[in-house]
Amino acid sequence: MKKINHKDFMVSDTIELSKIPTTFDLNENEKKIEAALEETREKLGKLQDTLYAHGKYAVLVCLQGMDTAGKDSLIREVFKDFNTRGIIVHSFKVPTALEIGHDYLWRHYIALPQRGKFGVFNRTHYENVLVTRVHPEYIMGENIPHINTVEDINDAFWEQRFEQIRNFEKHIAENGTLIYKFYLHLSKEEQKNRLLRRLEKKEKNWKFSAGDLKERKLWGQYQDCYQDAINRTSLPHAPWYVIPADNKPVARYIVAKTLYTTLKAYDDIQEPELDNKTKANLDLYKQELENE
Repeated sequence: MKKINHKDFMVSDTIELSKIPTTFDLNENEKKIEAALEETREKLGKLQDTLYAHGKYAVLVCLQGMDTAGKDSLIREVFKDFNTRGIIVHSFKVPTALEIGHDYLWRHYIALPQRGKFGVFNRTHYENVLVTRVHPEYIMGENIPHINTVEDINDAFWEQRFEQIRNFEKHIAENGTLIYKFYLHLSKEEQKNRLLRRLEKKEKNWKFSAGDLKERKLWGQYQDCYQDAINRTSLPHAPWYVIPADNKPVARYIVAKTLYTTLKAYDDIQEPELDNKTKANLDLYKQELENE
């Protein structure tokens, strides 16, 4: 199988999404790719146990992508071997009345993983500079001071919001959260194929919404917004990775491999050692249990 380098997918300079491929050839069949994913996710699961015992870092995995990009199935397959006590997944949808009564980052702050745990955001705080940028009328529901009409939502407003997001990520990174942001880069043609499968297969009908077709007509606007958001917010402490997503098994493997390779590089993430007193009395404790 072709070796991958996570840096090939990391955004470290200005990108143009239209020039980045949505496919990546691992030179292997699907069965072998799935076997490689299984091996990697087992290693990742063991590393998560160590992270949990270590208790000093949290890991935040952010997943973004167009509808049908494969976010749900990626979460299922990549994190399958995790201990459930060490991971929590949040799927952010339309804000509730409680959430809309706070600033737009509030619901993301309270969903952050505690130290020792993984948190996965299925759709993220970036929806606030993606969907709302394509549909600025949604901003009016936030009841923000000095935003009285859609015309008030100008370039300065969006720059302020990007600055707030950068500050949010900087703050949590400085306090021990390791941030991974994955954009699942899907082609428009492959999205069409996946939407058709939702219509053709009865067991997948429930996933389809007429709204998917309305949003698809805005494909170009979404691509422009994704590109701008990625370029403005990919920083060393919170990098974006653009993952070719037309082939789901390949995308899952690249994400799993990226997480494992980069987390393994933190050589300070180790299981804590027993204190000297406990270590010196291990045989005594063992004997006490055996003699019960």
